[in-house]
Amino acid sequence: MIEADAITKLYGNFTAVQDITFQCKKGEVVGFLGPNGAGKTTTMRVLTGYMPPSSGAAYIAGHHTVDDSIAARQRLGYLPETVPLYPEMRVEDYLAFMGRVRHLDNLWPRIDDVLEAVDLLDRAESFVGNLSKGMRQRLGLAQALLHDPDVLILDEPTIGLDPAQIVEIRELITELGRERTVLLSTHILAEVEQICNRVILVIDGRIWADMSMAEIQAGGNLLTLRLANPAANTAETFAQIEGVESANQLTAQEFSVKVDGRDQTRIAVAATAVNQQWGLLEMSQSKISLERIFLNKLKEAQAARPLENGDTDEHG
Repeated sequence: MIEADAITKLYGNFTAVQDITFQCKKGEVVGFLGPNGAGKTTTMRVLTGYMPPSSGAAYIAGHHTVDDSIAARQRLGYLPETVPLYPEMRVEDYLAFMGRVRHLDNLWPRIDDVLEAVDLLDRAESFVGNLSKGMRQRLGLAQALLHDPDVLILDEPTIGLDPAQIVEIRELITELGRERTVLLSTHILAEVEQICNRVILVIDGRIWADMSMAEIQAGGNLLTLRLANPAANTAETFAQIEGVESANQLTAQEFSVKVDGRDQTRIAVAATAVNQQWGLLEMSQSKISLERIFLNKLKEAQAARPLENGDTDEHG
C-alpha cells in the first residue's frame, strides 16, 4: 500500500534523505521515528506527492506519486504537522469544500460520519478560528478521512491534544489501522509502543532500523546479574555462551548480558555463574525498550558520521 523505492531528496547541495526504501502492507500501523531534522517530513512529503524525489520513486496503492498523482491521492489521506485550515470558515463548510475538491458523492452524510469519528459533530457549525488547537487537529484528521482512503499518513497527529483527547485519537488510529495502512510520525515513543505494529527509524536521512514491535518485545532480552566473586574474564566467559549476543561489566559485581530470548540461553547463563563459583546473588530480566533502541541507534549514527565525512574527504 505504501512503497518507497530508493527515495533521495536534495535541496541544493544538502541531502535531506538518501536511499530510503521500505514497504507498508494493508493493515499495518507503522511508526516513523527519528530526531528533529532526520528527514521524516521530507519523506512523507515525497510519499504524498507534495514534492517529487530527486531520485527514486514512491507509490501509494500501486500508483506512482508523480506519474499517476491523482490516482495516488485518491487512495491517500494526509495530516501534515501544521494543519491547513481556513479560520473564517465553519467546520462543516470547510469539510464540504474539501469534499467538493475531491469530487465526493454523498458528501453531507460522509461529513457527519467523520465529524462523529473525531468527536466534533457538536461543533459542526462553529468557526474554525474559534476551535482550540486540539479541536483543529481533530478537524485535520477528519479531512484526511473524508474520502475514506486506504492509506493514512499522519505527521504528529496528537500534537496539542490533552491527555483524554490523545487516548481518543490513539484508539481511533488503532481502529483505522485494522482496515487501512497507517504511517505515523511522532516523537512520543510510548504512543508508538501502544498503537504501532512496526517501527522505522530514520537518522540523518537514512533508515537505521526497521523492526516489528513483536520483534522488539520478544527479542533483545537483557539479563542483569549480581555476582559475589566475579573473575577477571567473567564478561568474556558469558559472551562465549551460545545465544548470548553480548556481555558487559557494569560495576565491580554487576554484569549486563544480552541474550536471544530463549529459556535455554538464560538457563545456561545462570548455570555458568554457578559452575564457575562466582556466587550468583541475583539475576533479573528486562527487555530492551524502544527508547533504548532509539538511543543506541542515535549513538551508532553519531559514531558513523566522522567515518562518512572522512570517506567523502578522501574521495574528494
